[in-house]
Amino acid sequence: MIEQHKANGGALAMSGRQPVTSDENPSPLHLQRHFHVRELAELWGVSPNTARRWFEKEPDVLRISLGYRRGKDHKVCLRIPESVAERVHRRRCRLDV
Repeated sequence: MIEQHKANGGALAMSGRQPVTSDENPSPLHLQRHFHVRELAELWGVSPNTARRWFEKEPDVLRISLGYRRGKDHKVCLRIPESVAERVHRRRCRLDV
């Protein structure tokens, strides 16, 4: 099945399976807003390093590798779907109480 996607202005190839959704947010993950680590850190009043630690092993987070250099570590950028941010926020609030 081919579906038009406004964000990229082109056709988005989809398999016959249902898009991935989460329990918290019924919209498909690929259509949800994705946050930068810095954005969530600022919103929640924590350091970017703390926010990165909270999300680096979280399922459904988009990991974008920025390439390899010989002898150097590569950088990985995280993009956090809105439903994942909500889930982590709820979990962190319960731990802080």
